[in-house]
Amino acid sequence: MALNFIWAGFFIIAFLVAIYKAFLAPETNPEIFSEIMKVLFERAELGFKLSLFLTGILALWMGVMKIGEKGGMIKILSKAVSPLFTKLFPEVPKDHPAIGAMMMNFSANMLGLDNAATPLGLKAMNELQKLNPNKDTASNAQIMFLVLNTSGLTLIPVSILAYRAAAGSENPTIVFVPILLATFFSTIAGLLVTALVQRLQIFNKVVLAYLGGMSLLILGLALYLRTLSKDEIAVFTSLLSNILLFGVIVSFIAVGLWKKINVYDAFIEGAKDGFQVAVTIIPYLVAMLTAIGVFTASGAMDYILDGFRYVFSHMGMDTRFVDGLPTAFLKPLTGGGARAAMIESWEQFGVDSFVGYLTSILQGSTETTFYVLAVYFGSVGVKKVRNAVTLGLIADFVGIVSAILITYWLFG
Repeated sequence: MALNFIWAGFFIIAFLVAIYKAFLAPETNPEIFSEIMKVLFERAELGFKLSLFLTGILALWMGVMKIGEKGGMIKILSKAVSPLFTKLFPEVPKDHPAIGAMMMNFSANMLGLDNAATPLGLKAMNELQKLNPNKDTASNAQIMFLVLNTSGLTLIPVSILAYRAAAGSENPTIVFVPILLATFFSTIAGLLVTALVQRLQIFNKVVLAYLGGMSLLILGLALYLRTLSKDEIAVFTSLLSNILLFGVIVSFIAVGLWKKINVYDAFIEGAKDGFQVAVTIIPYLVAMLTAIGVFTASGAMDYILDGFRYVFSHMGMDTRFVDGLPTAFLKPLTGGGARAAMIESWEQFGVDSFVGYLTSILQGSTETTFYVLAVYFGSVGVKKVRNAVTLGLIADFVGIVSAILITYWLFG
């Protein structure tokens, strides 16, 4: 319902602003409606072109994921995190199917396959609901799962890299490490605040070992980046990103061969699913791109951003980040809307501009909190979500602030 009003609101507000600018504004613009209609058709064409480009990328990565699933890599990852999960989800038995389902969902999110993660997340939520004693009220385990899901831990942001490549970026993978840093902070914030509210015993050697190890790795990476110049950072992040991306593919295939599965058939099976997902995305992307396109072309977005720019400038702050805020505002509400806002910013400022980097990182730093809450809880009939919204938004806020600071640090 919220997405319905957001989408319709963009068109209605754009129309009202255009009427004002065409007839009532001191400096009238009689061509405003012509400009809006031009943008409307251009964004519809752009949405279809981007979706076609994304088809191949999704087919590739979902094919690789299927190899990993059949070859046992997902099970290996599940066993690797099982000690941590038993502490974060004390209500869930050690070998319960919910553990594997959640791990599959997190794996898809880590690879940036947000649309592919949804069916896996629904399966995990259904398994957790079987353990829920109060079927209409969210359990602690379900809330922790939702917060970790909406915090959007992303190791390999496949979709964002694909969109950047389609938009003509000279170095699509340069945002890989910044996204990793921003999403790490949002995930840690979501985990800690949820654990605090649920009074989980996370300050033990198992949890501290996992979180400490990840934190030291991220800290070491950040400290190393501080020793490099901007040009050296670009080279390093590109090299590291490409090595990790190709390493995932090769490792999944190697394990599949070792397990004696037909890796080619497994890839084809997964790639078919990827094709279906890509086709499903087309109408949503076209819908949101056209809505945000006309909203921006009418000048309505400028009024909003000028207000923020005025406030932050009077606080003595650099205001370049304000142009990336539409992506941040829409991200908790709708992934498609945030994606469209990101692409819209590239059209205005360039994919390899400061704003282009910022919106790329913002898009990868968190997940769509309200969408995930509505779909996941709605799928199992949970009506009382307790504090899930508040906890999810805290993680989102940390991710957004981290993305802005990291963009200034690396690209400012």
